[in-house]
Amino acid sequence: MLVFDEKSCPVTATMKVLGGKWKAILINAIYHTSPARFGELKRSVKGITQSMLTQQLRELEDDGLISRKIYAEIPPKVEYTLTEFGLTLAPIMQSLANWGLAYRMKKQKE
Repeated sequence: MLVFDEKSCPVTATMKVLGGKWKAILINAIYHTSPARFGELKRSVKGITQSMLTQQLRELEDDGLISRKIYAEIPPKVEYTLTEFGLTLAPIMQSLANWGLAYRMKKQKE
């Protein structure tokens, strides 16, 4: 008999990293605009607050999905890119996007 719980389910581990309102959007934005600057992300991700953007970027960096490069300039310049490990999410995110489009189309027909 299979037993599923929060600690052993690999899908749960994935959703802990990608879950929430903003992380998938940020990963997608960084993937498509890399290198992405903080201000660009703030403008392109509609509805996110500056503090939430900072928090989510820190969590993605802590999880090893994005890297942050700080340039010694005035004003300070910071760029975000997906790490090599973060790039492994590309086919997964594309599959999720395809599923989401199919789901939307199905819901529109109902």
